[in-house]
Amino acid sequence: MKEHRIIPESLQALQALSKNLWYSWHSDAQQLFEEIDPQLWNFAERNPVVFLQDVDSSKLEKFAADQSYLDRLNKVYQEFTDYLALNKTPFKEHFPELSDHVVAYFSAEFGVHESLPNYAGGLGILAGDHSKSASDLGLPLVAVGLFYKHAYFSQEIDADGNQIEKYEALNPNRLPLSLVTDSEGKPLLVSVFLKDRDVYIKIWKAEIGRNLMFLLDSDVEQNSEADRNITSALYGGSRETRIKQEIIIGIGGVRALRAMNIDPSVVHMNEGHSAFSGLERLRELIERGMSFENAIEFVRNTSLFTTHTPIPAGNEAFEFDLIRDYFEPFWKQLSLSEEQFFDLGRNVNEHQHENFSLTVLALNLSSMANGVSKIHGEVSRAMWKHTYPGIPEPEVPIGHITNGIHTETWIHPLMIELIEEYLGKDWRDHLRDPEYWNKIDSIPDDVFWQTMQNMRKAMADFLRAQYVKRLNRYRNIKHNLPGPEEILNPEILTIGFARRFAPYKRATLIFRDPDRLKRILNNPERPMQILFAGKAHPHNDAGKKLIRTINHFAKEEGFRGKIVFIEGYSMNISRALISGCDVWLNNPRRPLEASGTSGQKVPVNGGVNLSVLDGWWPEAFNGKNGWAIGGEVEYPNPEVQDRKDAESLYEILENEVVPSFYDRGSDGIPHRWVAIAKESFKTIIHQFSTHRMVWEYTEKYYVPGMKQGERLKKNNFQGLEKHIQWINSVRSKWQNIRMHLLANGDENRIFSAGEEREINVIVYLDGLKPDDVAVELIMERQDALTRFQNMEIFAMPLIKHIDKGTYQFGLKVKAKTDGAYRFDCRIVPNNPNLLHRHDTHLIMWLD
Repeated sequence: MKEHRIIPESLQALQALSKNLWYSWHSDAQQLFEEIDPQLWNFAERNPVVFLQDVDSSKLEKFAADQSYLDRLNKVYQEFTDYLALNKTPFKEHFPELSDHVVAYFSAEFGVHESLPNYAGGLGILAGDHSKSASDLGLPLVAVGLFYKHAYFSQEIDADGNQIEKYEALNPNRLPLSLVTDSEGKPLLVSVFLKDRDVYIKIWKAEIGRNLMFLLDSDVEQNSEADRNITSALYGGSRETRIKQEIIIGIGGVRALRAMNIDPSVVHMNEGHSAFSGLERLRELIERGMSFENAIEFVRNTSLFTTHTPIPAGNEAFEFDLIRDYFEPFWKQLSLSEEQFFDLGRNVNEHQHENFSLTVLALNLSSMANGVSKIHGEVSRAMWKHTYPGIPEPEVPIGHITNGIHTETWIHPLMIELIEEYLGKDWRDHLRDPEYWNKIDSIPDDVFWQTMQNMRKAMADFLRAQYVKRLNRYRNIKHNLPGPEEILNPEILTIGFARRFAPYKRATLIFRDPDRLKRILNNPERPMQILFAGKAHPHNDAGKKLIRTINHFAKEEGFRGKIVFIEGYSMNISRALISGCDVWLNNPRRPLEASGTSGQKVPVNGGVNLSVLDGWWPEAFNGKNGWAIGGEVEYPNPEVQDRKDAESLYEILENEVVPSFYDRGSDGIPHRWVAIAKESFKTIIHQFSTHRMVWEYTEKYYVPGMKQGERLKKNNFQGLEKHIQWINSVRSKWQNIRMHLLANGDENRIFSAGEEREINVIVYLDGLKPDDVAVELIMERQDALTRFQNMEIFAMPLIKHIDKGTYQFGLKVKAKTDGAYRFDCRIVPNNPNLLHRHDTHLIMWLD
């Protein structure tokens, strides 16, 4: 193994490019490596570190003397250095006073690029895209995760269609990583206490453009063999392995940042795996002499939690006995009793069983929280409203920021060429600008269509080579699969379905009526093919069964050659599929898709979505940019839901998708199809980019959290003391507050349609000032099946001071004309320094 080699001096820029994952989203940089040895580049999973260690010296020498190549190398390297040095970034332009702040972004997985396989699926891909957009926008962010020696498994499909998981140990020295060392050049170590011993952790560093990512690794010689393997596999092992990993990422992650003198202003927990980070931040503050009450208020006001899971069972939770085993010494350091500590994460699950939920812990330790689409925000508020007793469900402080993609990572180089020819080379500067992308209509239909044809051909060639490798393994086994020349026709309508194989995603829905599907696929004038790819979790037998079923269909007469399962799903294969498929199929059981991002990658390459209205798609679909399966309806009977959705899917394929693709003008161009593809492109590229997403996080959460932290830390935490004093004052008097309607005939609580009336309330505040509270009138339809579904909130201004502690509030209000309305009144604490109006969890209703 060649871990070091001499690179010709003229090619030293390649060495520098290999050390920063900037190359992962710049196709020009990747092309420089690929040009030297295309076969090795692909064999090395496009990893420049491995490539430079293994490439033949004679090939390097050849390119070291090629002036044309060197000119292109120097141009790309100059772009790279200019990128790193740029001071005029969006974040610095808008928030120059916060440029010395930093966000710590914790995630259990990061899918930055296949050359660093530290991801399992969508959560990791999103975290990688989030990190890259943070760099592009100039947002100071450090990513914190775990280094998995065996990563996630690589997938093979055997001759019977079964998923086979293969684990290969990664060598960090052959990855774009470097070991963090101390002042003496030795590995920098931090430790966490696990049950009865200290476990030591080393830190790997990756450069993601302008920002850094740190991956924690327990494979340290001071540890026992068992402890060295704690971080060896992603989502593997027992429940005890999981809690150890999550202690390391949460508690160890905070300690690692401190050891490197990084003091984040905001901690962003991407899912509950890193929720223990909040406990470590509490411990630090209490160790410095702060009370638990003050410490938790500071931690909450500088923490953001993003939930990705719309299914209760998918949220990480542990039995209290396991928590006791690992945290008894810890809660004593927080000056808490066992029950007080358990209360931080106490939850009753869907089986009415009480346990310690990391989602509840994260919510209790965060003033800022969000779901990852509009629908998922609604689902999350409903799922976790019990954590905020008394707060109306629509106002539960869990917002939403819809996921997006890092466009430059996922857009095909041929599409980049097309955009730059017709729209300009500055397109990257306009990723959040909807008006700019309307110019996509200026591209001639024939040129746009030819680019799509070329990408489909490139996909077919690439995936066929992957398929040949699979068939070569079956050389001496009867398998009945079609030959490579019988699949992946680059001239026909191609549908893609690639994602994690979980039952709720309904991968086999399209096979519900096999004969009907065969007729669609095998129409001699208008044929269609469907490409499947994806992994099932090693312990998910139902997901594995779906993979086996599809592989069996692929051998059946009528499906052979038209149904293809691509094994070994990875970022590399994903890029091929999303750039070459004409239609992206997504049919989860609504509302179980939190967001989904695979479908967002397709439009930027000219593809179109055919999806259930779940996750991100309801926010994107406008009736002209794709197709919606079924409606915004959830049937209580899954069988009925599947039947109706399958029927809708078949009808859309037969009556809309296939005709749109194959109806050609006199010039041979499917103009209707191109119009749909352009509409899809221009309406989705700006709205579902991680540039938009990260900027929304910045404005909605990061910057308010940074400013809140500054305010609370001011004058050695005097700002925090003042904030706590106000909260305590409100809480101490809250039970004494009284409110009643002014007895002037307005006690009738029902408004007839269009009725206007003046409503007044008398409020006793027990010494609180009127500015300390907001008095509000709530109007909602009298016939609403559930309270607070469509409530309107009206502020009730202060009318007059009646006597000591007593005030009158009121307003004139008019009901809408669409029916009778019922009103209620309430009081909530009011302070401009609260990150959320319900941050105190206090509320008082007239009823």
